[in-house]
Amino acid sequence: MKKLFQIILAVAIIGLVYVIYVQISTPIQFEADTKAKKAQVIERLQDIRTAQRAFKTKYQRFTASFDSLEAFVLNDTLELERKIVDEDDSVAMAMLKKSGRKNVEKFKIAVIDTIFAPKKLSREDILNFRYIPGTDKKAQFIMEAGIITTESKVVIPVVECRAPYKMFLDTIAYRQEVINLIDDEENNFNRYAGLKFGSMDAGNNEAGNWE
Repeated sequence: MKKLFQIILAVAIIGLVYVIYVQISTPIQFEADTKAKKAQVIERLQDIRTAQRAFKTKYQRFTASFDSLEAFVLNDTLELERKIVDEDDSVAMAMLKKSGRKNVEKFKIAVIDTIFAPKKLSREDILNFRYIPGTDKKAQFIMEAGIITTESKVVIPVVECRAPYKMFLDTIAYRQEVINLIDDEENNFNRYAGLKFGSMDAGNNEAGNWE
């Protein structure tokens, strides 16, 4: 009987230790997992923002369509300028001036070859723009674009691209932790419960809420 009691007590102790371990380790694991997933999402949001800014440079507006954005990056060009001769080369500058030409020439370059430098993105990377990383292409970013008029009556193009936490965090393994995080962001800090750049309500230079 005494031996049975000792066994039961040992099992109870092991169970208690396990419960304490889970209570301590789960928040730590959640924080580490969240940090890693957020880093992936932020990197893709930064690439989307880079593409949107280039799109606006050429077309004076943003796009709400990933099809249009991807086609722009993969198939379109940007017109850039470069100096014809070194301005420190007095002879070359004199000849250029004599010819009546300006020391600048325009040239075109493929969008994909320039806007992400020094990083290189593949065609597959571009075609994956719409998908939130870590979701096996089951969840897509929410992207909007439009025109607003500021308080000073200036008309400006705006864009917003976002990924709610519930769409890319592990809501099964960390159900309560995700609920608490969302509640904290929305009710305690009055912030968007997720990652995003830009705003449809105001011009904010496409700022990311992680910055």
